[in-house]
Amino acid sequence: MSVYLGLDLGSKTLGIAISHSGIIASPLETYRFKEHVYDMAIQYLNQLIKEYSVTHVILGLPKHMNNDMGDRAQLTIQFQEKLKGVDVILWDERLSTKSAMDSMRMFRLSHQEKKAQKDTQAALIILQNYLNYKENQHGR
Repeated sequence: MSVYLGLDLGSKTLGIAISHSGIIASPLETYRFKEHVYDMAIQYLNQLIKEYSVTHVILGLPKHMNNDMGDRAQLTIQFQEKLKGVDVILWDERLSTKSAMDSMRMFRLSHQEKKAQKDTQAALIILQNYLNYKENQHGR
């Protein structure tokens, strides 16, 4: 059975979502690390991968709206290369954080609550979009 992790990588946060079913994504947590110290996040992530027997990591790739890949995308690719022993899929994450913020508005969360949850919610959206795509491909 496949277990999926969805990731939204920031400069000091890592939003994490999980799917045990391969159908529905659930929020897991936001891991915070020292700014630009990605090795801390890699180390933590490797623990999660073992703990949950993760088979696939869906890592949000921050492209520009014109499809160019800037510095953040290059950092994401370098981050991907450090993940070992698991299948890593780069997934276009354009507008995932905006979608996360939009979806949280209807729950009337405070600004602080939204800020605290936006990375996990963005990871959830990245993972759910990938799972929906995968399901549509297999359903044809």
